[in-house]
Amino acid sequence: MKINKKKFIYLISPNKIPNSFYKSLNLVLKTKKISFFQLRLKNYSLKKKIIIGKKIKNICKKNKVKFIINDDPLLTLKLDADGCHLGQKDMNIKMAKKILGKKIIGITCHNSINLARKAIKAKADYIAFGAFNQSKTKKTKYVASLKILNKIKKFTKTPTVAIGGINAFNYKNLLLNNANFLAISGYIWKNKKYKPLQAVKRLK
Repeated sequence: MKINKKKFIYLISPNKIPNSFYKSLNLVLKTKKISFFQLRLKNYSLKKKIIIGKKIKNICKKNKVKFIINDDPLLTLKLDADGCHLGQKDMNIKMAKKILGKKIIGITCHNSINLARKAIKAKADYIAFGAFNQSKTKKTKYVASLKILNKIKKFTKTPTVAIGGINAFNYKNLLLNNANFLAISGYIWKNKKYKPLQAVKRLK
């Protein structure tokens, strides 16, 4: 998987998708700072996820951003998305690979070198660590330190994604410590001070 240092943002969707969202997403993706967009919807029916997913897929395609589905290899297949992100409690990567073939599969590794080694062995396309900071989007069960990013880079070239409370004040430190991509959601979509486009522009 290619790593473009300028496109370091791994953007995660808000939990609710209003009609105004699509216009906002298009503006944000046009900045050419985003490599991935992950659709993470917990409280929608499958039918609604497909309707939303199709619209977002078109916007991603137009802006050359990889479209990733959270947790659900079957929905990934249905939407013909670029890939799927799997948590530790989701389908295992071997089964997911059988369903998805050569599509991108990323794995959550929390703060564990052991989980990372397993994911690398199973040929994950990227490994995600966190939370590096307190997040309002998700309850923080696992806390990751910068040390883990530096340790991982000593034994693998598998791209790393850092997640958890990332904003304009703390993002540079993660990039300086070997994170290839930064998974960001709340800072973009729930920012009380800046609109999504302004928030993205502050991540230079």
